[in-house]
Amino acid sequence: MLKITIGIDLGGTRIKAVAIDESGNILHQFFQATNDGDDTIWKNAILIALKEIKGKVKCAGSVIGISAPGLPNANNSAIAYMPGRLQGLENFEWTEFLKMKTFVLNDAISAMMGEARFGAAKDRKNVVMITLGTGVGGAILIDGKPYQGSFNKAGHIGHMVIDSEGEQDIIGMPGSLEDAIGNCSIEKRTSGKFKTTHQLLEAFRNGDSFAKEIWLTSVKKLAIGLASITNILSPEMIIIGGGIAEAGNDLFEPLENFMDKYEWRAGGNQTEIVKAQYGDFSGAVGAACFAREQKRK
Repeated sequence: MLKITIGIDLGGTRIKAVAIDESGNILHQFFQATNDGDDTIWKNAILIALKEIKGKVKCAGSVIGISAPGLPNANNSAIAYMPGRLQGLENFEWTEFLKMKTFVLNDAISAMMGEARFGAAKDRKNVVMITLGTGVGGAILIDGKPYQGSFNKAGHIGHMVIDSEGEQDIIGMPGSLEDAIGNCSIEKRTSGKFKTTHQLLEAFRNGDSFAKEIWLTSVKKLAIGLASITNILSPEMIIIGGGIAEAGNDLFEPLENFMDKYEWRAGGNQTEIVKAQYGDFSGAVGAACFAREQKRK
């Protein structure tokens, strides 16, 4: 019998759930809206996602990995710190709630683990991952191992300052990368014209000049942030995941053009920028990988 692990990614916009086998193959996947704002709603949505997965795949004896924004506690049983979003998430004990052994990890670290074990970063040593969604997350792989630093805070690339005169973000940083491209700021960035990045991109594709200006400005700021990362960490690869990465060429083509302008390519060395192999499900896959590895310790 295949040894199955369940991974659930709690995003600000969507909840993604997967069951994977030991080779990283997704046996079943499921997603639904998070409906952030009322914690009883999104917690119930997690139960629905788990029921869906267990109804499709035999999961007896499985463990669960939860990918969520914020900083996990020392034993990875809950998210200890998550300011500003997902009310009720902080210090919420998942094992008790789900009635199955559950391990919790930061969402960007989860996404990196999925890509490093089975995806775009397999067999790579020095990699940075950035997730573009409601917020902007990040994770760092050094010598093949996730680097979390003191206090498990490393990799919060979204809180890099792009504009020192910009408004403060949810942790107090001015003009952050998260506020430059994250879905959390789309209404503010567009003066209320668009409520989601998806709507902005639809208008951009239809030739809307205002949407074009907003979108390309956001991608330019992303390129500045990524070029800065190449100078600080010098990774061989940067992986981009999250829902906004599903923009495809509308993201990656202008990003490549801006990187041509901003990246310092000493000796002709250029950092490879790729889309996450597991796409928007990287976090769920990585959470499952993390839970499996923790259970085996």
